[in-house]
Amino acid sequence: MSAPTATRTCATLTVDLAAIAENTRHFVRVGPPDVLAVVKADGFGHGLADVARTAVANGATWLGVTSITEGVAVRAAGLTEPVLSWLNPVDVDVATAVRHRIDLAVPSTRHLAAIAGAGGRVRVHLQLDTGLARDGAAPDEWPDLMAAARQAELAGQVEVVGIMGHLAMSAYPGHSADEHGKQALLRGVAMAERAGLRPSLRHLAATAATLTDPGAHLDMVRIGAGLVGIDPSGSTRLRRALRLTAPVAQVRRVGAGVGVGYGHTSVTGRPTTLALLPLGYADGLPRAASGRAQVLVAGRRCPVVGVISMDQTVVDVGDLPVEPGDEAVVFGPGGQPAVDEPTVEEWAVWAGTIPHEIVTGIGHRVRRSVR
Repeated sequence: MSAPTATRTCATLTVDLAAIAENTRHFVRVGPPDVLAVVKADGFGHGLADVARTAVANGATWLGVTSITEGVAVRAAGLTEPVLSWLNPVDVDVATAVRHRIDLAVPSTRHLAAIAGAGGRVRVHLQLDTGLARDGAAPDEWPDLMAAARQAELAGQVEVVGIMGHLAMSAYPGHSADEHGKQALLRGVAMAERAGLRPSLRHLAATAATLTDPGAHLDMVRIGAGLVGIDPSGSTRLRRALRLTAPVAQVRRVGAGVGVGYGHTSVTGRPTTLALLPLGYADGLPRAASGRAQVLVAGRRCPVVGVISMDQTVVDVGDLPVEPGDEAVVFGPGGQPAVDEPTVEEWAVWAGTIPHEIVTGIGHRVRRSVR
């Protein structure tokens, strides 16, 4: 008997770069000339370097990250396109940013003072809060931020490349809050121009707004979830890029009335077969999906029973002829009528969350395969 291969003994996450390429080309067609590919959080769990290279090869002109560390990883992957990092502490490592040619978002006058005082000429994007009460300078700080940025630019300390904001309600096309957000950013741009600044880029729209609101496109759009097939607006069918599979580790035949897993939250109602999968919440399967989720085994959807444990998940396969080593599809891209595999979106519904959390949560113990 041959030894089991790695793919038959552990869970495997397969990344489809062709899907990412197709999605990128779609955004290049519908967006403005500049498309920034957001590769934060390890490329939304799909691999920072692979997603970045694929996006650039298919028309993305910028790359976006949250941290200097992620920006350095982009450069280590051999990419030379402009990179913007937009979530940095006040004591951000400016020297490393300059050395690796990473633009920095500036969300406050305090951040600007720290960046301007670090030495060198730093490329910055003034980051305005346009309606989330989250990142970005609050509107009452904008006049001081613009004035300080102009003084720093005249002193040769910074170069103001862009003005940026973010929309709160783009998952709900036509929401009035996003119209207010667009107008707020334009007010900020006008304020910057009155201060003597001449930024070349205005950017506001992420995936959903790019797909549903051409008025938010401005000079550049920032696409993250859309690259990997997630459309928060539900308006466009993008191509999903992940498949998660796991081998059946064990099967057992049980009678009716058998409690399954911790707390016996599930009790069998009939004689059945239980299949054990060697992955759990430590691998990114949300425990909140217990009792609701399904996986594809032997060509049929089967329910997850009992609670999803740290390392193990039990599936009720009924009378299907399932053996240890058989493959279970936890989720896949879907879209094929003959293959009724669960999708990331369904797992998000079962867990009461969003697809972004599912794809970014797959743990390091899961083997990665890129095709």
